[in-house]
Order: sequence, then structure tokens, then C-alpha cells
Amino acid sequence: MGKIQYTNAVFDEDTNTWISDAEVAEVPFRAFSSRRKAERVAGWLVVRRIPELNPKKEPTGQQRLLDQHHNHAFFTTVDTIILDTVTADQTHRRHAIIEQVNADLKDSALAHLPSGKFAANSAWLVCAVMAYNLTCPAGILAEGGFVKARTATIRRKLIHVPARIASSARKIRLHLPQSWPWQDAWETLFISAHAPPATA
Repeated sequence: MGKIQYTNAVFDEDTNTWISDAEVAEVPFRAFSSRRKAERVAGWLVVRRIPELNPKKEPTGQQRLLDQHHNHAFFTTVDTIILDTVTADQTHRRHAIIEQVNADLKDSALAHLPSGKFAANSAWLVCAVMAYNLTCPAGILAEGGFVKARTATIRRKLIHVPARIASSARKIRLHLPQSWPWQDAWETLFISAHAPPATA
């Protein structure tokens, strides 16, 4: 078992706290052991455990046999000589983050690839990444449940909004739907993006 300290703290959603250290351990593991030998895969089962910072109270007179931890496990076939346990865990966490981004992109603009032309695919990919990088901060600025929402949710609830533009007295007014459930989030985003200029 080895100690691991993350360069950036990890947010634990169960306890609503930031955790910067954990413990990792590995054990030899054979995946698909119930199948025939040709389909079995030998590797390592790596387990990361994070201490429970908000343990549940035990009934009076009872004590826990083991300390409370959050356990996260993953399987790898990379030899421990190439990647030690701590490095394997760090690599796995990076893969987990990028896979969420890939899944989000595949559910949106990348669902329309390929076009059959390399240049068109390249341009479409650049536009898709630009849209993703603009939509995610919009969700953060809207606050609330949009901070961790997928881009499809942000587009559906905050961007693809039917509205009517009207001008009077040299002012432009945007008429939005009435009884709109995401009005507060949209206004928070709008104010953040179009804040009045700071006075000298």
C-alpha cells in the first residue's frame, strides 16, 4: 500500500470536502476467470481508499471494527514495473476526466462525424471544442445545478431559449418566456457575462 497526494485536491461529493491525500494498494487479479482460458485477462486490481471525513455516528455502546473509507477500484494490465501503484492511480484519474469530456462531445457535435473529408472533420472538431469550452464556463457562471451539468443540458435550458427582441426608446429589450423554471440561472449567467463596466 502506498500513500498518494494529489497535485490538485479531489472533491469528495459524499462529504462535500476537498481531499488531497489517500492510500492506494494493488493485488494480482485475473479478469473473466469464469470464461475459457483464452479469454481470461491477467492484471492488477488497484484500490484507492479515501478516509471518511464525516463518519456516521454509531449506536450507543457500539464501536466500528474498521475505520470508514470510500473505496474506488479499477483494473489494469500495465505491469507494476512500468507504472507503480501511485502512478497508475494518477493516470486512471486523468483518463476518467477526459472520458467524461469525450462522452459529452460525442453526445453533441461529434455525433455528426465523419463527413468523408478530412479538412471538414478537422474544422468541425475545432468548432466543437470551441463550443464546449464556451458552454462549460457558461454553466459555471449560471451556478447551481449547471456547474456540473453536461453541455447538452446547458444548451437546452439556458441557450436554446425562445425569445423576442424589441427596441424602444433607444433600448433593446429581450422578452423571455413567462414562468420559465431556469430564469434565475439565466439571469445569473447574463449578469455575469454582461456586467456593467466598472466605474473609474
